[in-house]
Amino acid sequence: MLSRTADNLYWLGRYVERAENLARILEVADRMALTPSSGGAHQDEWHSAVVISGCQEGFYKKHDAATPATVVDYIARDPDNPASIRSCLQRARTNGRAVRAALTRPMWETLNATWLDLDSREGRIAGGDLRDLLDWVKERSMLFHGAVADTMLRDDGHIFLQLGTMLERADSTARLLDVKYHVLLPADEEVGGGLDFYQWAAVLRGASALGSYAYLYRDGIKPWQVGELLILRPEMPRSLAGCLGVMVELLGQLADLYGRKHECQRLAGEMHSRLRYGRIDTIFRTGLHEYLTAFIQQNNILGLEVSKAYLI
Repeated sequence: MLSRTADNLYWLGRYVERAENLARILEVADRMALTPSSGGAHQDEWHSAVVISGCQEGFYKKHDAATPATVVDYIARDPDNPASIRSCLQRARTNGRAVRAALTRPMWETLNATWLDLDSREGRIAGGDLRDLLDWVKERSMLFHGAVADTMLRDDGHIFLQLGTMLERADSTARLLDVKYHVLLPADEEVGGGLDFYQWAAVLRGASALGSYAYLYRDGIKPWQVGELLILRPEMPRSLAGCLGVMVELLGQLADLYGRKHECQRLAGEMHSRLRYGRIDTIFRTGLHEYLTAFIQQNNILGLEVSKAYLI
């Protein structure tokens, strides 16, 4: 496969997943803003959404303060923001059109219809339908992934698309968990208190993991169990361990297809081993925020190594 085609498929997967992940970040911020006592001066849910989405520099060049209206506008629909949901869906469609012959008809129709329907969906935000837009973005992403799973040929093109998806998904889960670090508890609240419970529940809902948590743990929401589910449990499809496990498998398939191993395969294996044999008590003891920050940096390096090996 030409590296240009592989690059388009890889970034198609990343942009579709990134649009969904931005919707999840906004959903978590919106839910946390509605939690009891969330109006305290020690909390800043909307600023945290800007930081976690990686838009801080561009946002504060354009806006003076992180309010619900300015954050939603910038992250959801600002065409000048290259990391907005609108920009991601536009770039996903552009990458898909560039490799139209490599996509099945259901895949392309899903991409195209999503872009064409976006304007009418965005227009409802002013009427208070933010959650409707976010649910729609997640549904369209899942519809696209369903079309990939059911109709795309299992060749190297499929591997590159899935590799981009998993790399982006791992980054998103780490950022969703890190939202909890940025939204500080008010001074009169304690870890494990009522507000803490609502915040962790919002993170689980943002990762579509609340039902899975209840099934696996069968008790109240505890921070270390939320961390274990979203970091170390391989059966959870959005967990860091689950994403890295898939990436190790995909990079192994590419090495077999092209007859050569690369640094990205070794790095993915090293990251997966740390997750596979990691302990959540150690992660919390050394600092959840520090752990997630280091993971995001390593994940970015992995993406660069994938590009060097196959996409340049």
